[in-house]
Amino acid sequence: MTDTSRRADILRDFHVPPEALAAAPPARRDDVRLLVGRQGTGEVGHHAFRDLPGLLQAGDVLVVNTSRTLPSAVDGQLGGDPVVAHFSTRRDDGRWVVEIRDPDGRGSTVRRAGGPAGAVVQLTGGGKLTLDEPMDPCGDRLWIASPSTPDMVSHLRQYGRPIRYAYTDRDQPLSAYQTVFATPSPDGGGSAEMPSAARPFTAPLVTELVSRGVQIAPIVLHTGVASAEAYEPPYAEPYSVPATTAWQVNAARAAGGRVIAVGTTAVRALETAADTRGVVRPAQGWTDLVITPERGVRAVDGLLTGLHEPEASHLLMLRAVSGDDLLERVYAEALQHRYLWHEFGDVNLLLP
Repeated sequence: MTDTSRRADILRDFHVPPEALAAAPPARRDDVRLLVGRQGTGEVGHHAFRDLPGLLQAGDVLVVNTSRTLPSAVDGQLGGDPVVAHFSTRRDDGRWVVEIRDPDGRGSTVRRAGGPAGAVVQLTGGGKLTLDEPMDPCGDRLWIASPSTPDMVSHLRQYGRPIRYAYTDRDQPLSAYQTVFATPSPDGGGSAEMPSAARPFTAPLVTELVSRGVQIAPIVLHTGVASAEAYEPPYAEPYSVPATTAWQVNAARAAGGRVIAVGTTAVRALETAADTRGVVRPAQGWTDLVITPERGVRAVDGLLTGLHEPEASHLLMLRAVSGDDLLERVYAEALQHRYLWHEFGDVNLLLP
C-alpha cells in the first residue's frame, strides 16, 4: 500500500462519535469554533469563528452561495403507510429528484427501500407524486418523480418543513436553515438542504470583513439532498456564476489575492466555470463536476467548510484543496478536541 493510499484510508475510515454530532443550532450563529489548517506550513490552529476577519487578508475574495433553503420535506402516504418525501432537485422537464423515507417515530426519518416504478405518494395538502424511475439504474435511494401539482415550490412553502435527520433533537424553523447570504431566486428555486458552511456568518461579521478589504462574491448552486449514506458522488445540480463574480475572482488572482470558497457548493460552481488555467467565465446551467485529488482545483485557493463524515464524497474535494497530509492532521485535531459535525456544528478553514 502506498503512503497516499494509507492516508486516504485513514480519512475514509475515521469514526465520528455520537456526541460530536451537533444536535441543535448554537444560541448565536457565530458561536462556533473554527479549525484552521495552513497548507504551506502544515500548521493547525484553533479559533473562534469570530476571529475569521483577522485570519484573512485585504484582497482576498470569499465566494458565497446565495441559494435559499426550501422547506423540502413533505408528509405523505405510500400504499397506506406514512412516508416523508424529500424534494431534492427540480429538473428542467418539471419533474423532481426525490427521496422517499420512513418516519422514525421521533420526528425524523430513516431510509426505506425505494420504488417501485409507478408507485404513487399521496401528498399532504393534496396532489400526488408518481415515482417514474430511479435516478441511478444501479441504486434505489433517489428517484425521478412527477408531481401532479404544477407549482411544487408553492406547495412546499405551504405544507413542507426543513429536512432534518436523526442526529438533531427537534424541528427548527426554516429561518434556522437560512444563511445571511440567502437571496430569493427569480424562479422560486432553492436548495433542499442549507449550504451550511455560511451559516455562522452574521451581518456585523460581513461588515467587518468588507471594512478590512475582503471582498464577497456571490454564486448560486441549488443543493440537493445529502448523499452520505452510500458513498454516492454528487449528482447534477443547477448553478450560476455571474459576470461580476468571474471578474472579482480573476482580478483578485491577478493581483495576488486569494480566492476562498465558502462551502463545497461554491467550489463546485466556481470550478465548473473555470478553464484549465483557472480563469473563470460567467456560466450557468447544470454541473455534474466531481472534484477529486487527481483532478485538483484551478480557481480556488482555500475553502471554508463544515466537518464531513468519512462516507461523504466531499472529502475528495477537501483532499484536492488541502492535500492528504494537512487534512489528516485537521481531522485528527477535530476529533481530539471534540469539534461538532453537521449543519449546526463547527467549521474548518483550509488556507494556502
